[in-house]
Amino acid sequence: MRKTRAVSTDWRLEIERSGYYPALVIDAVATALGSETAEASVVHHEATFDPAMEMRRHITVMLLTATRLIVCHTDEHPPAEAGGRPHASTTTDAIQTGNIQSVALTRVVSDPANYVPGTLPDEVVLSVSLNVSWGALAHIDLEPASCADESCDLDHGYTGAITAEPLTLRVSQTADGSESVSNMVNFANVLAEATTA
Repeated sequence: MRKTRAVSTDWRLEIERSGYYPALVIDAVATALGSETAEASVVHHEATFDPAMEMRRHITVMLLTATRLIVCHTDEHPPAEAGGRPHASTTTDAIQTGNIQSVALTRVVSDPANYVPGTLPDEVVLSVSLNVSWGALAHIDLEPASCADESCDLDHGYTGAITAEPLTLRVSQTADGSESVSNMVNFANVLAEATTA
């Protein structure tokens, strides 16, 4: 059994605090969690802007259990017609911890020459890469295939590689508060430890 650090696991309360369709998000996360218990969690609510400069809300919830990383994304969509109501879509993924390829945490610190060890960074970016494609965006890099014969002018088709986009979350003290940055750092540490089990 692996050791874990004390990280907030009151994910239901954090979802309710976000105020973003809490009943829908809690239900989706609880269904994916099933009978397992969350050892660590991150709830990240953000606003995004589409090309028409309309604001859309989005929430990402990540729970780490003894065996899985559960990721839930909920997006708000505009009404289909004038005067209509917006709708939301929720996607949950349950990923075996053995399928986590890497956990990267980028720390952004202002005035690094005067940094004091143990001080919270101004912002952090968590990136989680997986060994398997999990429904996320992927890059497909193609190039013409060739053979060893330099004089060959036949069409050998294409060869390439598919690279899954990592799951990335960014929080900053300015936008999200110091507690959110601290929680993200702790969650990243617990998640990284889980990949060694």
